[in-house]
Amino acid sequence: MTQLQRGATVRRDAGLYGYERALARRDLYPVAGVDEAGRGACAGPLVAAAVILDRPIDGLADSKLLTPRRREACYDRILRRAVDVSVVVLSPADCDRIGLHRANVEALRRALARLRVRPGYVLTDGFPVDGLGVPGLAVWKGDRVAASIAAASVVAKVTRDRLMVDLHERFPQYDFATHKGYCTPTHDAALRQHGPCVEHRHTYVNVRAALAAQASA
Repeated sequence: MTQLQRGATVRRDAGLYGYERALARRDLYPVAGVDEAGRGACAGPLVAAAVILDRPIDGLADSKLLTPRRREACYDRILRRAVDVSVVVLSPADCDRIGLHRANVEALRRALARLRVRPGYVLTDGFPVDGLGVPGLAVWKGDRVAASIAAASVVAKVTRDRLMVDLHERFPQYDFATHKGYCTPTHDAALRQHGPCVEHRHTYVNVRAALAAQASA
């Protein structure tokens, strides 16, 4: 990953589309933003999304700052108006097998590779992703300051939440529809009572503890 070229600096008051405008002035376009959802969950998949925008999206913001209803509406607008969108889903088994950070980086790379439109520049949220074949920049709190990353965060979050609601139908004892696989007191209590299922990540401490208790019983 690289730094922004000279002349493409972004002012603090540039707004959510400041990075995209600055890069376009340097002919570093189209800009793709990538982000993930589910990194901190102990159950369910890791979902990465890549989005290329060419126009403002009404109501766009970091997915964590939107209510579920507004997030769903924003998701629909992104799919209708974005130049390109791609999504990659990695299973809990994949996360366990290669490690969470490597799985995260791999998912982001795959999401970018699946874009039909080749980006001229890539913005990632928080940490750099090497080996993309195009220049890019890791942006601190990128989903709050860069529109393409915010759009990717919405797509990844809505996609994963829908998958977790589907998993709730298969495993209602864990209440996945409510906590979406994250570590909550309710989730931990269900783990202790029922033990883990195939959708849990066995590298997590609470899941390993539930497995050990299940084995000893």
